[in-house]
Amino acid sequence: MTDELLCESEDGVALVTLNRPDTRNPISDQPMIDALVALMQRLDADEAVRAIVLTGAGSAFSTGGNLREMAAGTGLHDPLPARTRSNYRHGIQRIPLAFEALETPVIAAVNGPAVGAGCDLACMCDIRIAGTAARFAESFVKVGLVPGDGGAWLLPRIVGFAKACELALTGDTIDAAAALACGLVSEVVPDAALIGHARALAGRIAANPPHAVRMTKRLLRQGRTVDLATALEAAAAMQALCHATDEHRDAVAAFLSRGKAG
Repeated sequence: MTDELLCESEDGVALVTLNRPDTRNPISDQPMIDALVALMQRLDADEAVRAIVLTGAGSAFSTGGNLREMAAGTGLHDPLPARTRSNYRHGIQRIPLAFEALETPVIAAVNGPAVGAGCDLACMCDIRIAGTAARFAESFVKVGLVPGDGGAWLLPRIVGFAKACELALTGDTIDAAAALACGLVSEVVPDAALIGHARALAGRIAANPPHAVRMTKRLLRQGRTVDLATALEAAAAMQALCHATDEHRDAVAAFLSRGKAG
C-alpha cells in the first residue's frame, strides 16, 4: 500500500483511509490521485470485495485541494491555461470518472471536514454517513474557483438544484445536522461509532448476492442520466443475467424451503 492510502479488508468489506492527516487529506496531488484511482479499480476487480468504506485519517475527511501548491503556482495550475486544462483532465478529474465506473458500492464515512473537492469526493460515493464532527462546504468560490472536479454535476443530483446553488454560490459551511436535513448524508452518528456503523452497513450490503448488488448499483447510476425506456431496457438485460446465476437459484430455493418449513 502507498503512503497516501491505507486499506484493510475483512468479511467482504474494504476500509480505505486517506492517509495524509498532516495536510488534512488533500486529493489534488498527483500521487494521491494515482493511488486512489488505482486502489479503487483494484478493489472493484476483486470479487471478494463486496463493499467499500472510504474515510480520512486524523481530524478531517478531506479538505480537497492543496492550497499550499496553488499558492506556489504548482500542482494543477500552469502558466499556460491549455496545460492547466490538461492537468485537470489527467489529474483530479480522473477520480470522479473512476468512481462513476465502479460497480462495488462505496460508503463515505465522513469523520470531519469535507471541503471543496473533499465534499465532492463524498458526493462521488453511493452513500454518505457523517460523524457529529463532520462539516461540509462546496467552497470553491471562496478562493475564486469553480468546482473543477465535477461538483456542479454531482451535488444537484444529491441535494437538488436549489440547495446545490445555495451551497456552491455561497461557499457556506454546514454541519452534520444540516447535511442530514438537506439529504447530503443519510445518517449522523457519534464520532466514535462512525467507522463501526459504516462497516456494519457495508456488511449488510456485502451479505447480499454480489452480482445482483453490482448490477443494481449500475442501474441506479445509469438511471440518473437516461430516459425511462433506456433504463427499462438495461434492467431487462441485467435481469436476464441475474436469472442465470446460481446465487439467484439458491436464494429462491432457500426462500421456498423456509416457506415449507413454516
